[in-house]
Parts: sequence; structure tokens; C-alpha cells
Amino acid sequence: MQSNQKRSRPSGTRVAALAVGLALGSTGAALAADAAAPADTVYRGGTIHTIDAHDTLAQAIAIKDGRIAYVGPDAGVQGQIGPATKVIDLKGRTVLPGLIDGHMHPVAGGLDLLKCSLKYEPLTVPQVQERIQKCLDEKPAAGADEWLEVVGWFRYGIIPRGTPVTSATLDALHTKRPIVLHDSFGHSSIANSRALALAGITAQSQDPSGGRIGRGAAGAPDGVLEDAAQELVGEKIPKPTPEQAVAGARAALDAMRRQGVTSFLDAIGNPPDIEAFAAVEKSGGLTARAHFAPLIRPAEVPNVEAARKAVARVAAISRRYDQGGIRPAPSLTVRHVKLFMDGVINAPANTGALLAPYLENHGTASAPKWEPAPRREPEVYFPAPVLAELLIGIARNHMDPHLHTDGDGAVRAALDGVQRLRAALPGDDVRPGFAHCELVDPADYDRFADLNVIPVLSFQWEKPAPDTIEGTINTLGAAREAIIEPAGVLLAKHARIAFGSDWPVDPLDEWFALQVGVTREARAGHSPEYSGRLGSDPGLPQDFVVRAITANAAYELHEDRFIGSLEVGKFADLIVIDRDVEHVAPKDIAATKVLRTVVGGRAVYDSGEL
Repeated sequence: MQSNQKRSRPSGTRVAALAVGLALGSTGAALAADAAAPADTVYRGGTIHTIDAHDTLAQAIAIKDGRIAYVGPDAGVQGQIGPATKVIDLKGRTVLPGLIDGHMHPVAGGLDLLKCSLKYEPLTVPQVQERIQKCLDEKPAAGADEWLEVVGWFRYGIIPRGTPVTSATLDALHTKRPIVLHDSFGHSSIANSRALALAGITAQSQDPSGGRIGRGAAGAPDGVLEDAAQELVGEKIPKPTPEQAVAGARAALDAMRRQGVTSFLDAIGNPPDIEAFAAVEKSGGLTARAHFAPLIRPAEVPNVEAARKAVARVAAISRRYDQGGIRPAPSLTVRHVKLFMDGVINAPANTGALLAPYLENHGTASAPKWEPAPRREPEVYFPAPVLAELLIGIARNHMDPHLHTDGDGAVRAALDGVQRLRAALPGDDVRPGFAHCELVDPADYDRFADLNVIPVLSFQWEKPAPDTIEGTINTLGAAREAIIEPAGVLLAKHARIAFGSDWPVDPLDEWFALQVGVTREARAGHSPEYSGRLGSDPGLPQDFVVRAITANAAYELHEDRFIGSLEVGKFADLIVIDRDVEHVAPKDIAATKVLRTVVGGRAVYDSGEL
């Protein structure tokens, strides 16, 4: 399959094709010509999906000095084998390029593996309280001022549906400690009364820019904190120590290599996270190519002049931490900038920016009457002049913008901003990524390809579930609900879709996400109300979901000259798996097992089965 881009840019110089039918990069020609130098490693006897421009299939691949020296039929690889070459018989197994996760939060994900967690499970309020109380009881010596952070709460799976969870829920626990319960989506938290008091949140507190404080009777805070309001409490929680952050990075890398992830983008890659991975890299423990997108917050840029200063700040971070052009051994790259345009479209948060108002229940619980709210809210977090200044400034500093765009209003405003960017810098190879794009107005479908904007989608959300059914059907209405998660439609409009898991919003399960991208169905064993496919979107072809998490994600990261496909001269980032995911029954993709993960020619994970 081609790259599905109307006006694609060449990703590297092309030279004459080899007999095996693979186009070589200019670096690859020299390697292929050096027949006197045997390969370090040869894999043969398998099904190798190159994910090149022609979706070429091969049987064997040879690796020399961390790069691919040969890809083609078994018969042609013999000349690459010398006395010291390690030869591995694939026995029919499948080889893919290493997976590239174009949007995740790895230090947070790794640290969450070490925290009190509700494990994303649908729970009743008593069950939530029981799990948290157990965490409290496991540490009886903790002082009254020691914060407890609880993660992995699936807010949209609360049982019964719509049951409120507030500070009162946490105040009922047997403790004096401040507690914060984080929704797995990352856009909402619940704080107990002790935590609210320590943060100074009262009935008189104003909503921060880009956030909302939940309120109960007489305007008193009810403990619910949406988006930027979470920072009011977050500022009081002790930050992870450098040692804890390094432990989180190591835990994340271990989880990633077991999934076959060889490159990733940390979508809020601020200096503490970068420094954690830098420490791991210095010790020789970096097992994936690490890309970072430092965050510019809405409150930081109230005007155009402030936008210039914010861009200068993140450009300085890039100069300080970026390790230069990538090489066979994994390294650190800081060439993206993260911007939040809105929150999430799911109720009860409803912080995603929409073109038309959310619906409100003007009836009763037993006889609901859903009608448009009197005004549209929230507005996008960056006004148009500020956004344009940010995008143009980011591009002029040779970085790529990465925007969180959940609702159709945020998508529209972001596309308008990119249009101004393209007009200001025509011909510049700037590659804006729009994360999530859960709701896109049909009038904007064509604009992704026209403006070369990359939708970075989390495929696992494209299924019936509490967040996509109960979380949207009433407040969005049937017409908008039918077109949520428009992956297949965007592909048909030639958008270059990349994949991003958004871990730890969900558990790190890349293969389940790819399955949902094809089927748009929940996992086997789901509740009956979540049967069938989500919405009217046709979903994605099987071969395309693989391209989205390899070649297209490499393009998003501006590294497609070096990774994302298995071609001579590119770095030897590959995985060996137990099934041909492009041809198995779609319902079997999630069961894929990674047998080996290789980065720059070095095996960083091995199941022991090869």
C-alpha cells in the first residue's frame, strides 16, 4: 500500500533497483556493493514485510554494523554469510519493522506500574474505595502529610453508569492523608478535602486557563478537577525524584520492548523525563529510540509576545538535550513541541472543544430531554493569533508541532493554524501531528492531506465501550456519535495516519489496538451492550494498521530516511512475531506474540523461542 498522501514528499534518494526488486537509499547502495564484508546477523526462512513503498515481501534479511545490508529471497542471502555470521532460521515466522509509537507518556506509564492502581477496571464506588483503602493499609507507617496518588481509574466505566465520584468518596476512607485519584484519560482527577485544602482550592478559587474546578452546593469545590485545574493540586504533590523517574523510564522500556516498540514519542517530554532517559542512555540501557515533545501550556502564552518567549524556551530545551542525527544505537531526539488545543469530548468531563454545543438533559433522569446547551464551551485553549505565532515559531526553529485535538472545534482551529503556517513558510518540510481527532467535522476531512497534517490516532478507542457509548451518545447526539473516531474516512481522504497508544491512558497493548483499528469491535468477552462495531466508519485495512505503526509513524517523527521500513541502508530495527498479522483473521491480531525485538541490529528482547 502506498503512503496515502496526495502530495507526498520523497523520504530519501532513490537509486537503481536490485534484482530482488527493492529500491535502495543512497547509503544502502554502498553497503550492498560491499560483498566482501559478511553480515553480522542473517535471518532467513521467514515472511518479511518490508513496508516499503511497494509493500515488498522477502524471505531473508542481513544486518551489518546496525544497518540492513540485504533484504530479499533466501537464495540471495548466502553471499552475506561468513564464518562469524549468526544465522537464524525463522522457520516461517514473520518479521516486521520495529513498532513506532507516535504518542505516549512513557515515564508516567512506567511510574504508574509502580503506584497504587485501579488497573483500568470498571468498578462500583465501594470497590473503588476498597481498592484505595487497601493501598493505604499496605503502608501504615505513612505520615499524615504523605500524598497518595491513585492511577488507572477508568472514570467512564463507573458502575452504575453516571454515579458521581467526588471528594466525599475519598473523604470516607480511613486516613488523614491527602489523596488524588487520576482518571486514566489524564484529563480529570478527584481530590479529597485534605488535598483541596493543601492546594488552597475554595469556593472563591477561579478556574485556571484551560481547566475547570468542579463545584457543588453554593459553589464549593466538589473535588473534581478537569484539565489544567489538576495542576493546582499537582503543584503540591512532591515530584518524582530523579531516581524514581529513572526507574519509571526503565520500567517503560521493559514494557515497550516486550511489545516490539523500537521508537516512541514522549508527547509531554519535559526536561525531567528527558533527563531520566538520558541517564538510562548513558548507562547503556536505552532500548528504544526516544523522541520528546516539550509542552507549552496555555497559561504560558496569554498573547503573541509570550508565544515568542515560549517557543524560545522549548528551542533551548532542544539545543540542550537533542543528541543530533540518529544512529544505529538508540539515542535522544528533541524536535517536537506539544500543544493542548482542548480536553476530551467524553462526559462528564466535556472539555473537548466542539463546533456546536454539547447537549444537556433538560428533562429528568427517568424522562430525559437532551437539548443544546445555551452556549458553546469550552473554547480552544489557544486563540488563533497566538496559535499561528506558536506554529510558525516552532517551524522556524526546525521543530514539528504536535497538537492534542479531541473535538471538532479543536481540529478546525488547529487546521486553520496550520494553514497560516503553510502560507508563512511555503515549501518547508514541517510535519504537524494532530493527536486523537476523535471528532472531525466532515468539511475538514480533506484538509489533513491538503495541509500534510498527520492524524496520530489511538486505534484502541475505536470500539464500543463506556467512554465511546455512554460517555458521548447523550451529550454529542446521534449524528455526531455516528462519526466519532473517523480513521477509515480520513484514510479514504488520503490522510497519512500514524498510530499513538497514549499509554498510560490505556494499558500498553499495541496488538489489541491494531486489531480494533481493523474490526472496530470490543475484545472477546465484553458486556453485551458493547457488541457490534462503533459508529459508521469503515475501519482500516489490515495491512494499513501495520503501516500506521511503522512507516507512517516514522514519517511523523521525521525519521523515515532511517527507520519505519526494512530497506537496505536503513537501521536494523525489526521484530520477529509468531503470526502474519496482515493475513490472520482480524480477531486474532491481539494475540500476537513478540519473539524478538531488535534495535540497530542489537536484540533488546528475546522470548527464548528463536
